[in-house]
Amino acid sequence: MSTARTVLETEEHQALRAAVAALGTRYGRDYMTTVVREGKHTDELWAEAAKLGYLGVNLPEEYGGGGGGMAELSIVLEELGAAGSPLLMMIVSPAICGTVIARFGTEEQKRQWLPGLADGTLTMAFGITEPDAGSNSHRITTTARRDGDDWLLTGRKVFVSGVDIADATLIVGRTEDARSGKLKPCLFIVPRDAEGFGRNQIDMELQAPEKQFELVLDDVRLPADALVGDEDAGLLQLFAGLNPERIMTAAFGIGMGRFALAKAVEYARTRQVWKAPIGSHQAIAHPLATAHIELELARLMMQKAARLYDEGDDIGAGEAANMAKYAAGEACVKAVDQAVHTLGGNGLTREYGLASLITASRVARIAPVSREMILNYVSHQSLGLPKSY
Repeated sequence: MSTARTVLETEEHQALRAAVAALGTRYGRDYMTTVVREGKHTDELWAEAAKLGYLGVNLPEEYGGGGGGMAELSIVLEELGAAGSPLLMMIVSPAICGTVIARFGTEEQKRQWLPGLADGTLTMAFGITEPDAGSNSHRITTTARRDGDDWLLTGRKVFVSGVDIADATLIVGRTEDARSGKLKPCLFIVPRDAEGFGRNQIDMELQAPEKQFELVLDDVRLPADALVGDEDAGLLQLFAGLNPERIMTAAFGIGMGRFALAKAVEYARTRQVWKAPIGSHQAIAHPLATAHIELELARLMMQKAARLYDEGDDIGAGEAANMAKYAAGEACVKAVDQAVHTLGGNGLTREYGLASLITASRVARIAPVSREMILNYVSHQSLGLPKSY
């Protein structure tokens, strides 16, 4: 499929896109479905992507990264997804956790974690969602209280990806402000083997190598240096991680949508029913063309968000990242739906690899923040309308 993306991207970005696409093609959808079927993890692809410098492309060079930003990391995830082999933990480990530690961590935290996150030998999960809070981060009840020089962390988290393979989890908790008595958000690095840190796998219909977990933190004792950054800069640090999360979720959705669309276009070119390929009929061609347009538009907003973020405009990036995530989620769901419909019965077979994406594509609408919460954000922040809550 022709695309105008090369006009907007540097030669370096184009080269990165082509190289990652070649890597993704060598693995492809069959690799992912085999990994899921056998209950394994994407260790081979993760290791090779790390060896080629793709996993840590956004992290600082002095800590083993590529010195790039969200623009480069989103290209990596999008192209792997377009090849049918996305790495969900890229959203969590280098994008959220790596970014937060690189921007706000102590020198010791940076040296302990960033080289491993960059070369793939260390991974980190991210826990923010709670059973009773949903998308409302202000209702988080996981709390940290001081006990001498230590912290004691107590609470619950749900839908935390990849805890079983992560060396640690970056947990969003709340501490009491000594001056006001109000609770404020803070980020803590919790090692996987910390006493009192329990996990239970959630039985998901979603077929993915990365499993989802509920976490129980029962007075988990953490040293003082488990706190990331400044105790009084919690919200700033939190959103420094959430904007990359939205940008990368957009890349995830765009990649998935492109994969499904490419399958449908190939099928529509070759499948003949009335003496001509079904793609020659406008009832088939126009919906596919619409899906392509919507994916391209979503990419443009994602590129804008990545650029704003990489330039240090957190406020501008917040608006664009939310819009990009919204647009990509909608475009992904529509592309997958139209692809399955184009293939008819074949779209529901395992052979063509599209049926499992019906469930997977919904993730782009739901996580990490629902489309309705994004519409709330745009209503209030962009349009200046009053809140209903």
